[in-house]
Amino acid sequence: MVLDFPILMVAAPSLSFVIAFFSILWLIKRNPNWALDHPNSRSLHTIPIPRIGGLGLLLGVIVVWLLFSVAALPISVWIGISLLIAVSLADDIWHIPVSYRLLIQSVAAIGFSIAQLLDSHGWAITLCAIVLIIWMSNLYNFMDGSDGLAGGMAAIGFGYYGLFAYLTDHYDFAIVNFTIASAAMAFLVHNFYPARIFLGDAGSISLGFLAAVLGILGELSDIWSVWVPVLIFSPFIADSTVTLIKRLLRGEKVWQAHREHYYQRIIQRGFGHRNMALFAYVLMLVAGGSAIWVGLQDLTIQYWAVVIWASIYLILMFISDWNQKYYPDQG
Repeated sequence: MVLDFPILMVAAPSLSFVIAFFSILWLIKRNPNWALDHPNSRSLHTIPIPRIGGLGLLLGVIVVWLLFSVAALPISVWIGISLLIAVSLADDIWHIPVSYRLLIQSVAAIGFSIAQLLDSHGWAITLCAIVLIIWMSNLYNFMDGSDGLAGGMAAIGFGYYGLFAYLTDHYDFAIVNFTIASAAMAFLVHNFYPARIFLGDAGSISLGFLAAVLGILGELSDIWSVWVPVLIFSPFIADSTVTLIKRLLRGEKVWQAHREHYYQRIIQRGFGHRNMALFAYVLMLVAGGSAIWVGLQDLTIQYWAVVIWASIYLILMFISDWNQKYYPDQG
């Protein structure tokens, strides 16, 4: 379907929202017993919740991409996202061993990185990209543990991707990202506290993969520097990376589920899902907004922005750690 860009800029995200919204609503009403997230010792919810909301979100995205032919994306992206949806949905239903999931994630990351980076950037950058994509896919899944959090990051993060592409006259790439952001908004209607459905691995792993590969494609297309996507998704990157490092230093099994992320600890201390989501949205909006501004500036300013934001996150984490150490019973 061929439409003028001004019309397409509205039509594509709008249709994505509608498809995702009603697909997710249908999944909620079906409430399938084979895809329920039952509470356990590491959960922050108390009743079984469907965990296949990511399917509705991704349906809205993929149908619109195909229908409007705006997603001139490499075949490696399509293959990668298809593999990840398949293995992650299988895990949502049957709990696939982590080694199998990691293998498929590696295949998706390796396929994309070799196809897009090897010839132009060499093996060193390609290997770094592979690790980045695998980590981004999983950290998005790690951060999907509170009502409205991952959905909000998707809506804001991909929304900023789209905005930056639009401001730099890359309209097709803008529509690709606005479509994801719009579908994420539809999901958020059902996922904001109290959540009626979760993303599940099929949704969170796929969104993390898309955040990484679209960020790389934006850099390869000279839309932005590598620091723009890092800053936009920095709230998730900071929490997950620091938490992983701390668990590694303690010799813990980092692949096992836990409740040690900063957002989880804050909720457990009485802040609540709603307040955590609202606080995170403010942080995401400010971090992403700064990325839009510095992305249009000299690289030196971008480096300093990354340093400043890293310092902000470390200070917030230090305050959280100090508060938990000296006031362990608070909340």
